[in-house]
Amino acid sequence: MANSYFQFKQFLILQDRCAMKVGTDGVLLGAWTEAAGAARILDIGTGTGLIALMLAQKNSHAQIDAIDIDADACEQAAGNALGSPFAGRIRVHSLSLSEYAETNNKRYDLIVSNPPYFVRSLKSPEEKRSLARHNDSLSLSDLIRLGRSMLTEEGKISLILPPALYEELLLLLPAHVLSIRRLTEVAPVPGAVPKRYLVELSPKQADDPVETNRLVIEEKRHQYTPEYIRLTKDFYLNM
Repeated sequence: MANSYFQFKQFLILQDRCAMKVGTDGVLLGAWTEAAGAARILDIGTGTGLIALMLAQKNSHAQIDAIDIDADACEQAAGNALGSPFAGRIRVHSLSLSEYAETNNKRYDLIVSNPPYFVRSLKSPEEKRSLARHNDSLSLSDLIRLGRSMLTEEGKISLILPPALYEELLLLLPAHVLSIRRLTEVAPVPGAVPKRYLVELSPKQADDPVETNRLVIEEKRHQYTPEYIRLTKDFYLNM
């Protein structure tokens, strides 16, 4: 059973009311995303509020909106934000992305999401966990379309995706006039195929080549690589 809380260096995450607990994907995305210079940030599918809090730690001036369809998760995320050093800069909204896009006229410098990704897989018997993990409630196509509509022309979208959704993303980008500016392949151990892709998208077309690299998480079980330690050391207590 997952712990009811997770202590980071600068904030505490309570997670007993959230279907999706703190995990490596969220930490990776929050640590990898470049938040400098972003005045407004939107976290889609915030869950515990982890990524919103990580970005608030990285950018001391940003105003952050965080949305989720799970009302219990939103209440807990709001409490986590209120108990952090970043209270006042994070606002949590219990809305779907489509509802938020319809009622909101803000434009964001950075949109970030650790989206649901178990496409067409066996549903969990727990409804909230199924909603959090399956993309029936939020397809990648809708995420890109609606996210693009709320993005400034200089803005960025930052995602973490499994291989199947990364391949789907490549097919979606031309229709939404978005291009990949940064890409990191994430492998669990040396020699393994990538299990996740960290992707930064931008509507700003550039002649510069895509910044591409590879991140290996563990050299062997419970022994993290220097690269992973450098990426996450500002957040994990024991890094």
